[in-house]
Amino acid sequence: MLKPLLFACAVVLFALTASSASGPAPQEAAPAPASGKTNPVKPTPESLERAKRIYGMDCAMCHGDNGDGKTDVAQGMQLTLGDWTDAKTLAGKPDGDLFNLIRNGKGKMPGEDVGRAKDHEVWNIILYIRGMAKK
Repeated sequence: MLKPLLFACAVVLFALTASSASGPAPQEAAPAPASGKTNPVKPTPESLERAKRIYGMDCAMCHGDNGDGKTDVAQGMQLTLGDWTDAKTLAGKPDGDLFNLIRNGKGKMPGEDVGRAKDHEVWNIILYIRGMAKK
């Protein structure tokens, strides 16, 4: 009586294992490059507040709360990050290029996953970062 039950459980377990190992799950397509694209969002106080919260969770540990790039994490990783409080730092960087950099990452900087920030939120993060420059 016990042997048929164990056999049936083994068959079910094998079937489940085989079906889940049929191959990797399909990956989502990478977002379209935004190079050369201008920022399409119109900021609102609410959207900039959301951008500030995302920046605080995902960016500030390396780039600093004020964007100066002088953090213990950056030093520990031997990174020299741009000082966004200086308007010249981002002056020659188009918004589309910044979007691609934030979305896809570069070097030791991880990309901002679509699940954590939608495209319009990344565009608002760019506006937030540009607003860090001292007038």
